[in-house]
Amino acid sequence: MGRYPFNYDHSQPFMQQVSDWIADLFYEVLPESGFEVRDEQIYMAFQLERAFAEKQTIFAEAGVGTGKTLVYLLYAICYSRLANKPAIIACADESLIEQLVKPGGDIDKLMRHLDLVIDARLAKSPDQYLCLQKLDEARFGHEDISLYRDLHAGLPDFVHTREALQSFYAYGDRKDYPNLNDEQWERVSWDAYQDCFVCDKRHRCGQTLSRESYRKSADLIICSHDFYMEHVWTYEGRKREGQLPLLPEHCAVVFDEGHLMESAAQKALTYKLKHTVFEELVVRLLKGEVRETLAVCIDQAIEQSEYMFEVLESCCRPIPGSDRKQIVMNDQLLREIHRLCDILSQIEEELVFESEMFTLNDYQLKIVEEHLEMMQKALALFRHDQAFICWATESITGLSLVVMPRTVKEVLREQVFSAKMPIVFSSATLSVEGTFDYVADSLGLDKYLSFSVDSPYDYAERMEVLAPKWTSGGTFQEKMEAAVELLQRTEGRALILFPTHEELRRFKQEILKRSECEKLRFLFEGDQEISHLIASFQGDEHSVLAAVSLWEGLDVPGPSLSNVMIWALPFPPQDPVFMAKREAAANAYEEVDIPYMLLRLRQGIGRLIRTREDSGIIAIFSEEMHTNETLREHIERVLPAGVALKYSL
Repeated sequence: MGRYPFNYDHSQPFMQQVSDWIADLFYEVLPESGFEVRDEQIYMAFQLERAFAEKQTIFAEAGVGTGKTLVYLLYAICYSRLANKPAIIACADESLIEQLVKPGGDIDKLMRHLDLVIDARLAKSPDQYLCLQKLDEARFGHEDISLYRDLHAGLPDFVHTREALQSFYAYGDRKDYPNLNDEQWERVSWDAYQDCFVCDKRHRCGQTLSRESYRKSADLIICSHDFYMEHVWTYEGRKREGQLPLLPEHCAVVFDEGHLMESAAQKALTYKLKHTVFEELVVRLLKGEVRETLAVCIDQAIEQSEYMFEVLESCCRPIPGSDRKQIVMNDQLLREIHRLCDILSQIEEELVFESEMFTLNDYQLKIVEEHLEMMQKALALFRHDQAFICWATESITGLSLVVMPRTVKEVLREQVFSAKMPIVFSSATLSVEGTFDYVADSLGLDKYLSFSVDSPYDYAERMEVLAPKWTSGGTFQEKMEAAVELLQRTEGRALILFPTHEELRRFKQEILKRSECEKLRFLFEGDQEISHLIASFQGDEHSVLAAVSLWEGLDVPGPSLSNVMIWALPFPPQDPVFMAKREAAANAYEEVDIPYMLLRLRQGIGRLIRTREDSGIIAIFSEEMHTNETLREHIERVLPAGVALKYSL
């Protein structure tokens, strides 16, 4: 087979030929391999043809079972070969990436059934990789020492040598350590406070080696939303530092589960400040011969930073159900922030003179300057009222200040949507009650194409939706009783979706005491690496999976998933980001809470029916929907056609 998987006629429009080839595949080629012909796929192909031909942004809303992934993959592969640049497939999280690239996944199917050679490589987020420096700290630490020593002993031999690496060798991926729980993994994984620039092991690091590999992909690079936005946000800074951007030049982007894009953008645009990190960086400047005025400024900055964080700590308030702390702004805190900002400006001015004297190490100087610039950008947001959202987090190494711009629309417009290339937002849930306004507005999109096609499945026959009424207001114990009854009814085979980790932990403590469920195997998010946990759930038909993050992307066809319990309606959390959104809305409940909840609820419901043969129960545990008629009507409108709520178990 040549460059293209069809005979390309240079006298005819390329994308029209791609569309015709895809239609032939779905009508003739794939059915011979056992694939089901779906008119929805053909309709989607015609819609995507225009987006790729005209290099436009499109919202592609297609229900479960429409085969949307195969369609956008085929377009992306053909377009990348035309442009001679890879296309980016950005998934909502790492578990969705694994679903796409696993054996038997959609890319594997295309390669096997179409005799296609597809160069698809993973670009995982840095926090999905082992940090060799943190591993050294952990194996000489105070907890799970033997675990980390065994992990260190299992590293590839070349990590401990100085010999040249002859070929790419993948290691250090979170997936390689499935039995570490999330807490154990966090002790050894990369985090935002790791200074990779001065790490003497960076060229032996699994993250670095992986980055060198995926850059060479000819067809597809698959990453997370977070990682793509990190690429966008750091693009100019990395170029200034003489580094390559996180991702190579590319020709198109597909955002799978695109309704989650805004939160990924906000996360990428977040600044994280920590006194211990700042102090460790700036004292490097004092190791050389520097002028007294610079040394004085550095001492002042360290003292001011320490004091500012003391004042910050006094302004923090815990947020129930969240590891974030609310910051109650006052004049004193603002005054200390501005004072630190002014001192940092003085240091930057002094560094200009110092650099001309060539007394400082250029490499170290560049690192410090980049960190100071980041701090200045973050602290400058406090000079503009209502321009920022901030919170604090606590760890064993001290308090962190987290700051982000209030909206990401401007950044997305300038650095993503202004690029003249096809951008596809794909999901089963992009619209809210028939309109794309909520998602489009959150992203700052004024001009876009869109279409929506329903799932081909007969939900009225295959799905039962229960919304039990409560005698005591839907207490935790009432929900436990209902959950146990439903688990017994389906003999496990259940996914339980929680709104917070706190509620999941409480359920974990209680359910293991229930003798009625002692024969069931329970799997809890956080106990193991997520893709390994999903594989265990799928392989053990009567198991139960309890999770917080699997509202999207979980694809477990067959009887292993016959029961989806929604522990509470998935309203947005009470954290600083959504607090700010509510404050900015004229009607926060209708403009923020309801649209977010309905999108997430539709995603959760979508975990149940994955093939025409699937069937089962959806149970929604909510007291509010029985007392709030408007809320109940909202929920009824987003249920699949022909499915009605039943109010008893």
